[in-house]
Amino acid sequence: MKPILQVALDFVELIRALKLAEEAVDGGADWLEAGTPLIKSVGLDCVRELRKKFPHHTIIADMKTMDVGRIEVESAAKAGADIVAVLGVASNSTIRECIQAGKHYGAKIMVDLLEVPDFLKRAKEIEQMGADYLSLHTSIDEQMQGKISFEKVNRVTQEVNTPVAVAGGINSENAYKVVEAGATIIIVGGAITKSEDARKATQEISKAIDQKISIKTKLFKRVTDENIRENLGKVSTANISDAMHRQEALREIFPIASGTKMVGQAVTVRTYPGDWAKPVEAIDQAEEGDVVVIDAGGVGPAVWGELATHSAKQKNLAGVVIDGAIRDVTEIRRMKFPAFAKIITPTAGEPKGLGEIDVPVNISGTKVFPGDWVIGDEDGVVIIPNKKAVEFTNRAMDVLERENRIRKEIEEGGTLGKVTELLKWEKK
Repeated sequence: MKPILQVALDFVELIRALKLAEEAVDGGADWLEAGTPLIKSVGLDCVRELRKKFPHHTIIADMKTMDVGRIEVESAAKAGADIVAVLGVASNSTIRECIQAGKHYGAKIMVDLLEVPDFLKRAKEIEQMGADYLSLHTSIDEQMQGKISFEKVNRVTQEVNTPVAVAGGINSENAYKVVEAGATIIIVGGAITKSEDARKATQEISKAIDQKISIKTKLFKRVTDENIRENLGKVSTANISDAMHRQEALREIFPIASGTKMVGQAVTVRTYPGDWAKPVEAIDQAEEGDVVVIDAGGVGPAVWGELATHSAKQKNLAGVVIDGAIRDVTEIRRMKFPAFAKIITPTAGEPKGLGEIDVPVNISGTKVFPGDWVIGDEDGVVIIPNKKAVEFTNRAMDVLERENRIRKEIEEGGTLGKVTELLKWEKK
């Protein structure tokens, strides 16, 4: 059986979903999925609209049914769905009801093994019940933690004869791996739905699937510990703040040099007002790409200046953040060094050697630990806890990718309010 490319339309706006579906069909998409967010947002009218607009394409309703299987399958099938997706963690009686209803109303049943602990055992049980398709699905929240693996696919396809669909983190670079593992249906979401050119993205993924090759992509990849810095360099502090549920930037900490970007892990310094000894010593302890984060109590005199900046540049440090004062800003701006501080003053303190390096510090009310990720640009500075770095970097990339798509739709004649159907989502 030739591999099938299924596009998951996980929007909450029907107009955007239909527009994307047109581009994807032009690019060679085989099946179109009314994603769960879309169904929850506009109901089964989305399935009706997809059926009307694409009468010759297979339409999937991702109902994620857990109960009342007959009612949900009947309603989806009558709306025009060819395939209805239910959850494998549902009871056996619910899944059997779905399968029986599917036969009665002319819809096939895809069972999603999302969050099933013993997925292989459950796959065999569901095959015995008579489901038409199995789906192996890595959830979005797991993807954000970098948990993408196609190892399950090979195990299931070797043990069952039911066609297997795979979803979660698939792009033009790794789609061929899913085919090689034995999947019949390759479900792609963000790599197409967040693309500025969905037609081209669909073509590339189709080509990768058909020819079993990897096609390079800059976006739509999940971050691991190894490439956090690279990807944080692609996103803004605004993207990161959105990804961290509107996380506030460091209060009253401002960029000294415009047009600079800072990404690195924190080497923390606690010092006393005006005592610049430990901040300078921290430069020697820091590694290339680190950020020196200084808690100077939020007051002057300056604990950092031109000469410290020269030293930091020689070590190829990524920047400095000072909850306190900085001076020599003309020279620092000339050097284009990413420096962020609370106060500018010409007055320097004295090197007394008080304080500590690599201890937790408090910067404008935010706790910063050694090794935390520090990102700064002209909007300010945000901190990502090291243990959450993979997840929030992935979520920030997701924000960026979604905004890229919205920007493209605005450029094609929309407005932000119309594209996002803003009035519909205002609190009533």
